[in-house]
Amino acid sequence: MIKMLSGNEAVARGMWEAGVVVASAYPGTPSTEILENYALFPNVYAEWATNEKVAVDVAIGAAYAGRRAMAIMKHVGLNVAADSFMYASMTGMEAGLVIVTADDPAMHSSQNEQDNRTFAKFARVPCLEPSDSQEAKDMVRLAFDLSERFDTPVLLRLTTRICHSTSAVELGERIAPVTEIKPFPRNPAKYVMVPGNAIKRHPLIEQRIRDIAVFAETFPVNRLEPGRHSLGILTCGVSYQYAKEVFPDASILRLGMSWPLPEKSLRAFAQSMDRLIVIEELDPFIEEAVRLMGIPVEGKSIFPITGEFDPRLVRESAIQAGLLPSSAHVPLPGLETGPLPSRPPVLCPGCPHRPAFYILNKLKVPVNGDIGCYTLALTPPLSAIHTCGCMGAGIGVAHGAAKAGSPDHHVAVIGDSTFFHTGIPALVNVVYNNSPVTTIILDNRITGMTGHQDNPGTGRTLLGQETVRIELEPLVRALGVKHVQSVPGYEVKTIEKVLKEYVKLKEPAVLIVVEPCALLPEARKRWVPLEVLADKCNGCTLCFRIGCPAILKSDELDEKTQRPKALIDASMCTGCEVCAEICPRDAIPFRPVRVEAGE
Repeated sequence: MIKMLSGNEAVARGMWEAGVVVASAYPGTPSTEILENYALFPNVYAEWATNEKVAVDVAIGAAYAGRRAMAIMKHVGLNVAADSFMYASMTGMEAGLVIVTADDPAMHSSQNEQDNRTFAKFARVPCLEPSDSQEAKDMVRLAFDLSERFDTPVLLRLTTRICHSTSAVELGERIAPVTEIKPFPRNPAKYVMVPGNAIKRHPLIEQRIRDIAVFAETFPVNRLEPGRHSLGILTCGVSYQYAKEVFPDASILRLGMSWPLPEKSLRAFAQSMDRLIVIEELDPFIEEAVRLMGIPVEGKSIFPITGEFDPRLVRESAIQAGLLPSSAHVPLPGLETGPLPSRPPVLCPGCPHRPAFYILNKLKVPVNGDIGCYTLALTPPLSAIHTCGCMGAGIGVAHGAAKAGSPDHHVAVIGDSTFFHTGIPALVNVVYNNSPVTTIILDNRITGMTGHQDNPGTGRTLLGQETVRIELEPLVRALGVKHVQSVPGYEVKTIEKVLKEYVKLKEPAVLIVVEPCALLPEARKRWVPLEVLADKCNGCTLCFRIGCPAILKSDELDEKTQRPKALIDASMCTGCEVCAEICPRDAIPFRPVRVEAGE
């Protein structure tokens, strides 16, 4: 049976067909949908872990116990999981272990565009790269076979274009998972990485990667497609599709295993070509490895080292390098679009994060942000984020600035899911080292930015089971924070009152702003749009300063100020009443009674 699947859906199907029993992940674009789709298959276990390191440890434990397991994450997640990834390479396991890294060239939803093939080389593990959805499914099974044959983790590297593009996939049958549960292995020499054992394991993994390099010579997805001998192309992943389209007559050596490389095949291919080039996104990973073999090759002198490739970019780069005639240029179709208005990213209408950032902007304090929807508060008119680095970094950055003698009172802002991810150790550090940092935990009761996945604060697992909901206020108090308050997200005046008190303190404080994401189904049931009473509005602009896209400037000007009056787009307004709270003239009336879910 053939079905149209995205790369992420295909990987999920491949997991099921390969007999994966345990899968753990932390949601992150472009990888999120893999685990969500895998969880829909029968007789599997899937979970959202608190972070990527935990996810890898969970998968390792399952593989130690003799069951095929996977951990899934976006590219920066492997940074978090690196410690566990490295020890898994040292120990090996009892059953197959595959780790998915979904890289993000062009940074569609990321803070960098790192090339995680380097992790494979660093850890001495093989890396496989599919070029379409069919291969994304098939390579999962190949990865597990490779893992078990050589007693190694395998890195399956996807990119955004593979994850989110759809193509035809021929479905297969499932391999029956191992049903016999053996006693957990007692093999300290292999699995207990004290220095005395680890030093003996190191030569074994160095020999293992050499053995895999020999195997790579016959690996079925390393494929030679002969063509003219004037140009030979080395490529992998989605770049293979672009190479095929732009150079239909060239000879192509497509590397389904991008590490280790098949040196004999590469040498034979290079010797038969007049000119050899590498087409690969991001780092010159293959190019540099081929150069180290003493083989003349071109790559990043022709194609860019940053950003995402597409056929047009590859074609234009090839024309500039003389690989194609100028007549190969394909002009864009002539479209008269006219001037398009800018559309910067913005917090959603009714977002419960908005009031806190409105107050922080008023207080003019440095705000050390974090990864999440709330990072959008960096844009005007809120303009309330000063730094944002990676998951969980904001609290540590605020602490470091305070200890460095920054004269300002620093405020760290973090979401509930991110707090569970890596915020807890950072807050412990603030308490332990007695830092006068105020931390705001924006608890919208969900993992919002990646599409409303559950987390330890929601009371539900990925499989839909009810579970213990971790309450933030008792947890924060247990960490030793004395000044802790929970405030509803839309109570602007209360948030302002608490923050004004907290920024005067000389010790740690935490404000937990609690309000469900406005896009959750239960929140959407409460949507009742507000309106502006034009006769009361004088165009003071205060409501514009909260940055709500539902509040517009009307064509009507106030007679005295000659400023535009406010206007609310009823199709966008959620009725959160934040604008009503800050309006000094009662021009935006409150609803008589808040409409609760189901009423």
